[in-house]
Amino acid sequence: MAKDKREHVMLVCAETGDINYYTSRSKTSPKLELKKYSPRLRKHTVHKEKKRK
Repeated sequence: MAKDKREHVMLVCAETGDINYYTSRSKTSPKLELKKYSPRLRKHTVHKEKKRK
């Protein structure tokens, strides 16, 4: 069976700590840090990658 070259990650809001998004990324790329919409704050905030269990 072939090894998967992508891994599934969660995007966690840096301000509230809420998990708002799930995505996948290449295992060789650097950690994700994106500006995404936070529904609790109703504005765009920085979301950082956290490994999915």
